[in-house]
Amino acid sequence: MKKTFQGNVWKILIPKKIAYGENAAKEFDYPENALIITTTEPKIYEKWIEYMGIKNYHIYDKVTPDPAVETIETIKNEFDGKNVSCYIGLGGGSSLDVCKYLSKMTGVPKILIPTTFGTGAEMTTYAVISFDHKKKLLQDEAFLADAAIIDPYFLPGTPFNIMRNSACDAAAQASEGYDSKLANPLTKLFCKEAFDILEDAIINDKPDLLPYGAMLSGIGFGNSSTTLGHALSYVFSNEGVPHGYSLSSCTTVAHKFNNSIYSDRFKKICQKLKFEPLKLNQPLDAAADVIMPDRGHLDNNPKEVTKQDIIKCLDEIVNSNPLA
Repeated sequence: MKKTFQGNVWKILIPKKIAYGENAAKEFDYPENALIITTTEPKIYEKWIEYMGIKNYHIYDKVTPDPAVETIETIKNEFDGKNVSCYIGLGGGSSLDVCKYLSKMTGVPKILIPTTFGTGAEMTTYAVISFDHKKKLLQDEAFLADAAIIDPYFLPGTPFNIMRNSACDAAAQASEGYDSKLANPLTKLFCKEAFDILEDAIINDKPDLLPYGAMLSGIGFGNSSTTLGHALSYVFSNEGVPHGYSLSSCTTVAHKFNNSIYSDRFKKICQKLKFEPLKLNQPLDAAADVIMPDRGHLDNNPKEVTKQDIIKCLDEIVNSNPLA
């Protein structure tokens, strides 16, 4: 019998314009008087900007990992009245998330250009912003990019730790997005293709495939959600562990809990990337109390999750080595 999907409504959101491929960032027509938002130092971003050919721009380069809402308010006030034509988020997920939130606050359009290829932030309606030193996952259609540019030019020279964290993040998002309760056949198609490409890139040492896999992952999970692995990871990120690193053990344990079809494959990816075991500086019970209110992840997990389940998962993460 032919499959039908009557009664189900799918909502798929992607940026208004996507430019992908070699020289995509170089050939894009940027408006003048843009504000470039980045995290890196001048000797790096000046090379990027020269390649991109952007003229007559402002720049803010003080974005830090896990950006706080106070940073965004500072940028807004600093450039108020300068008639900025658009925001250009240039860098990792932190730069892009700041750009998204700022654009929502001001109504100024945004162009998102990833340089680390892991978060998928350029494709999604999600942003992660810290409030009172705690990361919070936000979702809003206003966060969607007016243009997303994915150019492999930015890949060479990326430090190994940044590359492996980004690759793990993208693979975690694709596999969790596939399992999400919000997934539909189209998001699953993107997530499956993304994971297959990322797995090939990591296991068979083909880093040139990472930007494409990360882009597809962003479309897939960005229209479903991530789940338990991401919920578990934030207590480690709040203690300074890089996001992709925290996902290595957290998503591995979450996939085992969920009986995910990606459980063994994701674990092998993390083993290939040689992630170390995680430590946690707070009691497991207290950490579970921080995780439980994260309904955006837990409600979309394929299995119901109790506080005791979370404590058990955390215990496995910190008191054994799930990647061994």
